[in-house]
Amino acid sequence: MDLRIFTEPQQGATYDTLLTVAKATEDLGFDAFFRSDHYLKMGSVDGLPGPTDAWITLAGLARETKRIRLGTLMTAGTFRLPGVLAIQVAQVDQMSGGRVELGLGAGWFEEEHTAYGIPFPKEKFARLEEQLEIVTGLWATEAGETFDFHGTYYDLTDSPALPKPAQRKIPVLVGGHGATRTPRLAAQYADEFNMPFGSFEDSEVQFGRVRAAAEEAGRKTGEITYSNALVVCVGKDDQEVARRAAAIGREVDELKANGLAGTPSEVVDKIGRYAGIGSERIYLQVLDLSDLDHLELISSQVQSQLS
Repeated sequence: MDLRIFTEPQQGATYDTLLTVAKATEDLGFDAFFRSDHYLKMGSVDGLPGPTDAWITLAGLARETKRIRLGTLMTAGTFRLPGVLAIQVAQVDQMSGGRVELGLGAGWFEEEHTAYGIPFPKEKFARLEEQLEIVTGLWATEAGETFDFHGTYYDLTDSPALPKPAQRKIPVLVGGHGATRTPRLAAQYADEFNMPFGSFEDSEVQFGRVRAAAEEAGRKTGEITYSNALVVCVGKDDQEVARRAAAIGREVDELKANGLAGTPSEVVDKIGRYAGIGSERIYLQVLDLSDLDHLELISSQVQSQLS
C-alpha cells in the first residue's frame, strides 16, 4: 500500500509552506506529494495569503526534490487548453527527471471561475474526454511526426507534439463517483483510477465498474492502479486526535466515519479494509500544513506497519 501526501493549498498556504511539506514528504519516506488545483478557498477559512497555481508549484518542487512523485488531484480541465497543458506537464516532467503524474478532471467549482474570469462551460465532461485524448495523443506522437485532432471543442492541425516528457509515458489519473461515463473514461485513458472520499462500499462498487469497463475495452488485469483519497487525522492517543481534529475544524466522530482518523492502530486497520476491496494506494488529505509532527507520526507509526 503506497501512502501519498495530498494537500489543499487554496485553503491557505504559501509556496514556501508547500516546499516544507514536500521536503518532509520526501524525508519521511512517503511515495508522493500531490496537490489540488483550485484558485478559491472553500468553507470558513480565510484562504490567506491566496492561491498558488498547481503546475507552477510543481515546477518549483521538481527542482527542489529528488525522489518523490509529484502530481495533481485533479487538474481542472476548465483552467487550461489541452495543448498548453500537455506542454506544461511535459516540461515539469523534464524538470523533475521523470517524476510527474497528471490527474485530470472536468472542473466543478463555478465560484472560482467567476472570481478569476475563467469561462465555466456547460459541457465540461465532453470537453474532458477530448482533453484526455489530446494530451495523451500529443505525448504519444513520435518525434518528427505531427498530431491532428478535430473535435467538437478543440481543433489541432499539424502539431509537432513537442516537448516530450522525460518518462516514456506520464501516468494519467482519472477519478470520480460517476457510474457510467467516468469508468469508461478511466478504462480508455487512465493508468490509475482514484475514488475521492468514498466509503468502503462505494469504492468497491466503483472499482468494479472501472474493472468491467477496462475488461470491455480490452485492457489487461493490473494495467490500472486503484486508489482512494481520504482525509487523515492521526494522534498517538484520543486527546491528540481531538486536538488535531479541532485544528482543522472537524469533529472526531465525523472524521472516523468519513476518513482515516484515530490512533495509528485504528488507521492501519481501516487502511487494511480499503486494501481488502482492492485499493493499492491512499492519498492522505492533510489539512493542517503547519503540523509536521503529524506527518512524522504517520510515517513512523502507520506507514511503517503497512510496509
